[in-house]
Amino acid sequence: QIRLEESGGGSVQAGGSLRLSCAASGRTSYIDTMGWFRQVAGKEREIVSVISWRGPVTYSSDSVKGRFTISKDVVKNTAYLQMNNLEPEDTALYYCAVRTLGRAEYGVWGQGTQVTVSS
Repeated sequence: QIRLEESGGGSVQAGGSLRLSCAASGRTSYIDTMGWFRQVAGKEREIVSVISWRGPVTYSSDSVKGRFTISKDVVKNTAYLQMNNLEPEDTALYYCAVRTLGRAEYGVWGQGTQVTVSS
């Protein structure tokens, strides 16, 4: 079993920065990919950025490309999402999630951390 704990959310003004962290514990050797997702009340959850745990591959959605950077520290079993030049449209509940080896879907989710960006 893998457990995830997010931290780093908060409230900032437009143009500001936040850094989210997602610490994994438990059977971390089963992690294949770790990702960040976000959801606004009443809307579908959307992918923000993902990173391969065993290689350099990353992906970021067009809406955050150039502003957000995903990174990892495999020794600490932690993924990070550096968010710069935040916009009010980035306001959402941010979740980290893990896709384990051999799985097609993200099956392990954190509790979420709120990011609020004011104009």
